[in-house]
Amino acid sequence: MNLTRDPLIPMVAQVTDIRADTPDVKTFRVVGLDGKKPMEHIPGQCAMLSMPGVGEALFSITSSPTNEDYLEFSIKKCGCVTNWLHAIEPGQQLTLRGPYGNGFPVDTDFLGKDLLFIAGGIGLAPLRSVINYVRHYRERYGSVDIVYGARSKEDLVDYQEILTQWCREDGIHVHLTIDNPQPDWEGHVGFVPNYVKELAFDTGKTVVMCGPPIMIKFTLAGLEELGFRRDQVYTTFELKMKCALGKCGRCNIGDKYVCKDGPVFRLDQMTQLPDEY
Repeated sequence: MNLTRDPLIPMVAQVTDIRADTPDVKTFRVVGLDGKKPMEHIPGQCAMLSMPGVGEALFSITSSPTNEDYLEFSIKKCGCVTNWLHAIEPGQQLTLRGPYGNGFPVDTDFLGKDLLFIAGGIGLAPLRSVINYVRHYRERYGSVDIVYGARSKEDLVDYQEILTQWCREDGIHVHLTIDNPQPDWEGHVGFVPNYVKELAFDTGKTVVMCGPPIMIKFTLAGLEELGFRRDQVYTTFELKMKCALGKCGRCNIGDKYVCKDGPVFRLDQMTQLPDEY
């Protein structure tokens, strides 16, 4: 494994498996042409997927670094590149470059801490890598709570993995919610920010959060109302990244460039939040 390769130069990779998670989210398993994992990464880092003639886009790596065989990307269908990806079949080749950005401090700040993961919709995808890393090294961390919500049961990403693995492990407590009632759902109904306030977690937890801007805005307000401080809350702004290399300047937030300083930030490190927050 060559960890010093130039991140500007793409490698040719191959999609070996495609899993439909929701009506508009698919998870793509990617390996190098040698059949091996194409690069190492830290939970929270991203990579650029591209196809000449179609375009390129940046996506979170959703598999854990502890997976030694492949990378995974959970991708929502929402544009030119993602439409193309959703139309391909296993065996398709594409180009891959990265990894980019910093990651979550899983081996430093998170060690020994009780962790609270909060996700909405496709926002679970960037956190899946962190959650599975914590699960793999379970003895290094305290209790784990996961609050995850989506518009409907069908929109819950990685739902089967959550039910068959996460929910069955000691010390991990999963709290699922959907926005509106539906006949085949017996769990909690309501929006994530309200559910977090309802659960009233201990304020000693370290919070890891990702989701739509409106969810983060109101969840952060709810956490502060409960007594959490901003230096306890981490999030990722990978959707603000464009070139990923600090060349285009389109990911500027206050005095930060997401691609150079992030995409993972502790919220007290931000002089301001993105305009949509």
